[in-house]
Amino acid sequence: MSGQGAINYTKISFLDSVYKATRLPAPDFPEIAFAGRSNVGKSSLMNTLVQRRNLVKVSSKPGKTQSLNYFLVDERLYLVDLPGYGYAKVPKAMQDAWQELISGYLERRDSLRCVVVIVDLRHEIKVQDLELVNWLRSVGRPYLLVYTKKDKLSRNQQHKQAAALDAGFGVAPSDRLLFSSKTGEGREELINILDRFLI
Repeated sequence: MSGQGAINYTKISFLDSVYKATRLPAPDFPEIAFAGRSNVGKSSLMNTLVQRRNLVKVSSKPGKTQSLNYFLVDERLYLVDLPGYGYAKVPKAMQDAWQELISGYLERRDSLRCVVVIVDLRHEIKVQDLELVNWLRSVGRPYLLVYTKKDKLSRNQQHKQAAALDAGFGVAPSDRLLFSSKTGEGREELINILDRFLI
């Protein structure tokens, strides 16, 4: 990826919805996956990243994304929208099927360079977020924590909440970033960090 110049994240198109590991596209390009609890603002963050309003569908129904949704960026990168987790009303059989698809993808996909784990800055650390981060560590998968919805808090509250989440996840401030889909704050920083994973 190095030497080709900056990736144009606004040059993006939807590629495919994948429901089975056997249907994953050929690993022709590096991949960045986006994970987060249902209704944490994952779709909004991705739309802000690529500067499109509705490319990644924002649903009022938690748990609506049931597949790995692939987007092709600038003819040289895949962004992968993972199903939201932590929503109890999804039938258990469906949860188990997702789990198998997602864990297999996250553990074994060689072209996957980073998992962006999205966490709501306003809330205390959630068990499922911590479990995901610890699991990614255990399988050696690089990840980036993004604390979103920073616009909902005062600067003082932002620092306080971020410090509490940092302590809970066991990360340094340099290992995460604060983001607002509403204002776009954090977008350039996110792009710069993702670029480092693609070198």
